[in-house]
Amino acid sequence: MTRVLLVDDHQLVRTGIHRILEEAGDIEVVGEAASGEEAVERAAEMMPDVVLMDVHMPGMGGLEATRKLRRMAPSTRIIALTVHMQEPYPSSLLEAGAHGYVTKGCDEQEVVRAIRTVMAGQRYIGADIAQQLAISGLEGSGSPFDRLSRRELEVMMMITEGYRSQEISDRLCLSPKTVSTYRYRLYEKLGVSSDVGLTRLAMRHGLLNGDD
Repeated sequence: MTRVLLVDDHQLVRTGIHRILEEAGDIEVVGEAASGEEAVERAAEMMPDVVLMDVHMPGMGGLEATRKLRRMAPSTRIIALTVHMQEPYPSSLLEAGAHGYVTKGCDEQEVVRAIRTVMAGQRYIGADIAQQLAISGLEGSGSPFDRLSRRELEVMMMITEGYRSQEISDRLCLSPKTVSTYRYRLYEKLGVSSDVGLTRLAMRHGLLNGDD
């Protein structure tokens, strides 16, 4: 029986996925978490075989939680389950150590297939995401966000979610001065001059939904 920790900040999403997994017969949901911080804590307690990890959550997002879990529990497989199909999310999560990446728009059985595939020691990438990865690799077709490091991407997402500099500093264990440096480095790399411009650019490239 494969033991799964389900991580998503929406209760309704967790309930739906929980039902799908329990019906598979060979998968047991041993716990749920609503944030990256809670995911790390519960994974340390339960040591699940697989963590289904939402990417876009308040506080510690799925990217940072994935990095922490890979250091803490290297044998645990992590599958990113998210609405975000566009780069740089897939590459960033895979580079951080995720074993799979599927979107919430996939059919019910794809989530089950992803879990079984990573448990067999293979990587699973949904077909729609694989297409995006291939497209982004073509000359001149990448996102401007491809130029960002993992930490820059984390800071950028927290800025666009409305976090203040001190909150970013506290959550990412950075000094306020370092956060300010990241902010202006982001402006320079992405060709914007304000947080508003940064947010609009993120929305244009699909990293944020219009209602985020």
